Amino acid sequence: MSINRVLISGHLTRDIELKSTAGGTPVASFGVAVNDRRKNPQSGEWEDYPNFVDCVMFGARAEAITRYLHKGSKVAIEGKLRFSSWEYDGQRRSKLEVVVDNIEFLSQQQQATQPPQPQEPAQELVDDDIPF
Repeated sequence: MSINRVLISGHLTRDIELKSTAGGTPVASFGVAVNDRRKNPQSGEWEDYPNFVDCVMFGARAEAITRYLHKGSKVAIEGKLRFSSWEYDGQRRSKLEVVVDNIEFLSQQQQATQPPQPQEPAQELVDDDIPF
């Protein structure tokens, strides 16, 4: 058995590109920049190193997100990895991308347009509550 699940959050690197399959299914393609925080060996300072992740989403939701998300929007994504390879101009090409199952809008702009959710009162957590 194997598990293929991906959870990332970051900012869109470009506006969403919307296309359709031959059968008419909407396909949204976009990139997400995800920072990796590492210590710089020369300066000793912590620095962010970006990773650029290609993402694709299918169906009616793919079409809907194009109205709300744009370059710079912050999102959280859940999906699975998919490897694709093809030949272009006589050269073999390949890429690893995330097929998006769920997407959550994290930018302030999008949060303001969503209906407010009632919040439960915070509960104090003590060491005895942690199971490990």
